[in-house]
Amino acid sequence: MTIKVLLADDQALVRAGFSSLLARAEDIEVVGEAGTGDEAVRTARTVRPDVVLMDIRMPGTDGLTATRTITEDPGLTGCRVIVLTTFETDEYVFAALSAGASGFLTKEIEPDGLRQAVRSVAAGDALLSPGATRRVIERFAHRPAPPVDTAERLAVLTAREREVTRLIATGLSNTQSAAQLFISPLTAKTHVTRAIAKLGVRDRAQLVILAYETGLIRTGGQGLSGGSGPDRP
Repeated sequence: MTIKVLLADDQALVRAGFSSLLARAEDIEVVGEAGTGDEAVRTARTVRPDVVLMDIRMPGTDGLTATRTITEDPGLTGCRVIVLTTFETDEYVFAALSAGASGFLTKEIEPDGLRQAVRSVAAGDALLSPGATRRVIERFAHRPAPPVDTAERLAVLTAREREVTRLIATGLSNTQSAAQLFISPLTAKTHVTRAIAKLGVRDRAQLVILAYETGLIRTGGQGLSGGSGPDRP
């Protein structure tokens, strides 16, 4: 299946460069371009892409606002956003994920890495490097304890789903999480998929955000926030 991509960047040269790189992949097709945040939203609603490569700094409505509008639009449920920028700062990482982005990349990414990033996000995975995940951890580490009603959202998860979600939120891959729990990577992925569905979040990136917002991770990123240990496989 061909992955449809929308490019949103205020520089035509940058859009042309990304379009050329993506065109080399037989399974990826650029179906639209936009030079502003408002145009990105309008175009997304017209062409309904699978993935949007979104620049942060654009005239008028910026990329973060456009990202939030797209990810909250019921008509664009299957659309995923990768935020692209030249500036990899803590504030941008947190803001991009909070706005609903499924990943965060700098424009210095290698061509093969860009194409693989599009494929990963289209498949429902998240682009959360260990560095980006650590920044999310640090951002939430100094927040006060979440309200009880927020933490109770986790009650729908089994003990194993909670544990896998906790490990994913600390930056581990499915394979790494599986090794710690002595289960297969496919089983770990299944637990992640079920947790995403039960909690009503869009994807893995939003699952990580929710893990910190609900207090599943204690300050410092260690352990579960209450409850018993994981069930045995």
